[in-house]
Amino acid sequence: MKKTRKIKLSFKPQQSSKKLLRGLKDRDRYVLESRFGLEEPKKKTLESIGQEYDITRERVRQIQDAALKAIRKSDSYDEAKEIFAEIEQVIHDLGGIVSEDELLETIHDDELIQNHIHFHLVVGDNFKKHKEDKTFKARWSVNGDLSKKVHSALEKLHGHVTEDELLSEEQMILKFLDRLDGVEDGYVDGDIARQFLNLSKVVDRNPLGDWGLTASQNVSVRGIRDYAYLIMKKNGSPMHFREVAEAIADTFGKKAHPATTHNELIKDDRFVLVGRGMYGLQEWGYRTGVVKDVIRDLIFERGPLTKDEIIEAVLKERYLKENTILVNLSNKEYFGRDDEGRYVLTKEARESAKKSAA
Repeated sequence: MKKTRKIKLSFKPQQSSKKLLRGLKDRDRYVLESRFGLEEPKKKTLESIGQEYDITRERVRQIQDAALKAIRKSDSYDEAKEIFAEIEQVIHDLGGIVSEDELLETIHDDELIQNHIHFHLVVGDNFKKHKEDKTFKARWSVNGDLSKKVHSALEKLHGHVTEDELLSEEQMILKFLDRLDGVEDGYVDGDIARQFLNLSKVVDRNPLGDWGLTASQNVSVRGIRDYAYLIMKKNGSPMHFREVAEAIADTFGKKAHPATTHNELIKDDRFVLVGRGMYGLQEWGYRTGVVKDVIRDLIFERGPLTKDEIIEAVLKERYLKENTILVNLSNKEYFGRDDEGRYVLTKEARESAKKSAA
């Protein structure tokens, strides 16, 4: 996956925060320093600060709000206009609306410095905070019209991604841009489009960088089965369970014992055992069931078949020796012959096939 690009600021956030706070009373300054984590990375709650001063959490909130208003009316705030303008330009360069986490990580890796940038965002009049909800992450914007269009495009996109769909990043970006109407051509490049997608909590990337619904097991990978699915989908053809286990360890750094992998694949309907230890994905068109079930379904769908026709058809779906197919054809409870020597289904097998197809 692509690493977050870094933007270097021309000012020192900690020094700027100190100037913004300098005109406040000691208690007011302490409340802001504690709430925003300006002295140490861990931020204090309203309740914990209230206990220190023996006041209610609501009173702490009032002190905080009043202190922020005081800063915005101060000479220090006017002196910091160029600093706020620089942060505004950063957000603009990132697309005009960006998730809070991505914005802070783009500026610096240090959590304490991130806290100081966040403090500037809250204090500054130019920045609009959009709170986290079920659909979107917490985010900041400096362009109201664009943010509305981005939110609208993402909501449309959410309704056009199916549960099991996996798209490459390029495909997902194109799908999103198709719904981003009225935005100036050339402004939204791949990096900005990717950041717009990162605003969403409904779609996300899986460990291989493919996009889909966050709720899908193809994206929110939880165990060996999901890792195996991604490995096999990437491979594009059947794999032995030992190969799958090795690939999980090599690709994701997850321990996957071959026997455990084998057992997990057997339990999951996404995988079909297509040969001795060989698995394919059901979505590739492989039929479920043992060899006699595959033969049964083929005859049920196509009608009477010759031995050679059955062998040819089964070998497209299973990694087997021809003799294994012939042994299964000798099952008289399932298969018989018509007057032309072609294989047909017994009454019992036909009823079984009907149930399977239902």
